[in-house]
Amino acid sequence: MPDIPFGFSLPGAQPPDPSDPQQMQQFMASLQQMFAASGSGPVNWDLARQVAASQLSTAGDPSVNVLERHQVEESLRLADLWLDPASALPSGVRTAAAWNRNEWIYNTLEVWKKLCDPIAGRMVGAMGDLVPEEARAQLGPMQSMVATLGGALFGGQLGQALGQLAAEVLSAGDIGLPLGPAGTAALVPANIRPYGEGLELPEDQVRLYVALREAAHQRLFQHVPWLRAHVLTAVEAYANGITVNREAIEEAMSRVDPTDPESMQAMALEGIFTPEDTPQQKASLARLETALALIEGWVGHVVDQAAGDRLPSVVALGEAFRRRRAAGGPAEQTFAALVGLELRPRRLREAGALWAAVTEHRGIQGRDALWEHPDLLPTDEDFADPQQFARSQLDWDISELENLDKPADPED
Repeated sequence: MPDIPFGFSLPGAQPPDPSDPQQMQQFMASLQQMFAASGSGPVNWDLARQVAASQLSTAGDPSVNVLERHQVEESLRLADLWLDPASALPSGVRTAAAWNRNEWIYNTLEVWKKLCDPIAGRMVGAMGDLVPEEARAQLGPMQSMVATLGGALFGGQLGQALGQLAAEVLSAGDIGLPLGPAGTAALVPANIRPYGEGLELPEDQVRLYVALREAAHQRLFQHVPWLRAHVLTAVEAYANGITVNREAIEEAMSRVDPTDPESMQAMALEGIFTPEDTPQQKASLARLETALALIEGWVGHVVDQAAGDRLPSVVALGEAFRRRRAAGGPAEQTFAALVGLELRPRRLREAGALWAAVTEHRGIQGRDALWEHPDLLPTDEDFADPQQFARSQLDWDISELENLDKPADPED
């Protein structure tokens, strides 16, 4: 009997036999435990963690040994040394860590909650709306079970998606979002090894390149105070424009037989969330993609500059990472299908070319000074002519930028 009753399917999980009183008793006890521990939010995060852990247990989650920890710490230390002359931003690494896959989930879960709770809340609300109004009064307190069921279904399948992501990500900042604790640069050795084997490149070079990218992300998010909130707000604004496909929910719920746990295991939530095709939503998507592209483009450019002739495989690694980030891996695609949110920069190459042009015309100090304020950064339109943007002179006085976000004086 599996610990988790439904909302997803686990390898080897078997539904209880209705003719076996002991199995049914265990199933009902698990069901009761799930409802009791559902929490106050729209997602059952305890269930999500348990599903992800179960999935990783089945797939394997090697612990980090002493040698790997030392290799990661040395790679991050060397990466920061290489980045110093290539970036005007100082080191942002306070802690160097080597995580296993479960530790990646544990240390990034708080940010996932911020990203996913609003979307899940709309799904749970839509499930409640499917109950006819005349029936709601009769249901009374039992109506809350609908929300609990929705939170469990979403939590179970989100747990699957996070488990898949944890088996693919190479570092804390691998997908471009500030997921981990501030100041903590973390690599996932168990994933770096097979990724390097797939590229047929030496593991130590792949690990160092990943460390360079991770350390570069930390410089940005630690020393550009507004950037973390800017990115997460862009994600939230886009997520707010995602609508719930009520027909898809109704169809999925119609296939569920409360007396048949197997039907609950088979229920899938993919396709329930769809972006609204409105000017506001398109603008939100453009802001999100531009923000991710500028971050990833800067990281890629600075890392390639820092590695230079020092890393023999730098060209091959840079190209491999650009393709990987632009296309997204299987787990990212699963996540996108589940919540309707794609976390990959579509204009990564253009952003890289733009930062290279800015460096050529303004130098490292002038390039990194653009991160002083969001209004200084290139816009989506600037991607079309990087040289023009790089040659243009911004007359901003940095001391005046502090006033950009202040309300205007009514007497002015």
